Amino acid sequence: MIFDVVVEIPAGSRNKYEINHDTHEVRLDRMLFTATRFPHDYGFVKNTLSNDGDPLDALIMLDEPTFPGCVVSCRVIGMFRMTDEKGGDDKLLCVAAGDIRKNNLKDLSDVPSYELDEIKHFFEVYKTLEPGKEVHGGDWVGHDAAELEIQASYARYKETN
Repeated sequence: MIFDVVVEIPAGSRNKYEINHDTHEVRLDRMLFTATRFPHDYGFVKNTLSNDGDPLDALIMLDEPTFPGCVVSCRVIGMFRMTDEKGGDDKLLCVAAGDIRKNNLKDLSDVPSYELDEIKHFFEVYKTLEPGKEVHGGDWVGHDAAELEIQASYARYKETN
């Protein structure tokens, strides 16, 4: 399955950008309160609705950061299941569909365990110092479970639009 991800935050940034889904404006929402930085480009899957009422979140493993608003055709490797102050807040782990250097990455078992640990750590601590925000760490699920969540998110979006 190939799908489009709209990048909101480039890898290495502490700036938390949000794209307004009606006006398409990119707004600086806040800077991360911790010293952590986004480990990969971060955005959302177009035309989806996650359990938290927002589009489904995604990290894209790219060799170079892109920019807010960039659309990347992706395929999923797995998903990090976590919760925050609003409830379920799953994060897809993706690669660019056209990147032949990442053809060997098909499921979580193909990603170095240390890299998965780094991403998990980021999501467990990136909101730690923000008043009123909380994160409860979760765990990784593989490609098949991630694809099921993508399909469910597309269906939720269609039901509400």
